[in-house]
Amino acid sequence: MYGKPKNMRAQPLDVSVVIPAYRAEHTIARALNSVIAQSKPPREVIVVIDGSPDNTGSVAEIFCDKFQDTKYTVIHQENAGAGAARNLAVKTATSTYLAFLDADDAWLPEKLSRSFAVMEHSGLELVAHNYAAIAADGTTSAVDCAARFRKGPDPYSSLYRRGYLATSTLVVRRDLVTAAGGFDPSLPNAQDFDLWLAILQDRSIPFEVFDEALTHYHVTEGSITAHTERRIKCCLDIALRFAPSFSSGKYTNLWMRTLAVYFEAMHAYRKKNQQKKATLAIIRSIPALISITFMAIFSTPTPRPRLL
Repeated sequence: MYGKPKNMRAQPLDVSVVIPAYRAEHTIARALNSVIAQSKPPREVIVVIDGSPDNTGSVAEIFCDKFQDTKYTVIHQENAGAGAARNLAVKTATSTYLAFLDADDAWLPEKLSRSFAVMEHSGLELVAHNYAAIAADGTTSAVDCAARFRKGPDPYSSLYRRGYLATSTLVVRRDLVTAAGGFDPSLPNAQDFDLWLAILQDRSIPFEVFDEALTHYHVTEGSITAHTERRIKCCLDIALRFAPSFSSGKYTNLWMRTLAVYFEAMHAYRKKNQQKKATLAIIRSIPALISITFMAIFSTPTPRPRLL
């Protein structure tokens, strides 16, 4: 499915593909082959091996001779997390646009060409799309990010409340990422969600989520349910950080986001058949609404670090 297309290669697009990789020796070849298979190739691909103890780096190095029209770079760093790995790639990138791909995901061949067509047609600076979630048993489910984008009072409020930008679907101007300060590696989870909010809190930035599933998100064992409690705290910290970005409806949006975080936790626990924890997640959402309201009133949110 992700093999090299037989037709003549098109002129490379002005985009750098960013791939952080950790313990991905069994999946990174699939991700890289999906980039090679693009109907319009990227100008540049940057893989950052994040101190991976397995053979991820060796597999990535094999691809040095497989990209025909694309500059291909593999960088090794000490383990510092996906956010730090992405920041290093962003610093290294030379293209106007960035496209992010996780090492266990894959793109369909038209992903980049369709993303650029939508951006150029509508004068956008950030674009994303739907994706297909593929379970370990091969079961596929469609995830309609475009519907979430269209639903709600406005796209930014909808993003803040529920989140609908999947990192492996995004193409964004590099200068927007650097102006926002890059990914915050101090956050143990949701570094990407934090960055998209930081960029799009400027309501003048045009963006869109279009209705095509062009990414395969491969659900690995434990990826949904791992570190659920840590994710709750992290997402609530992010909610507090960006609550001041609303000139009106601040508390309504904060409450909606808080409830969404606990409902996500409930679903994560249910997927792991931890019914007691799932029930407790819903019960805990009520006192959480009270405590987060007091924190929003009486505390100062932690500012985002500027690392780029």
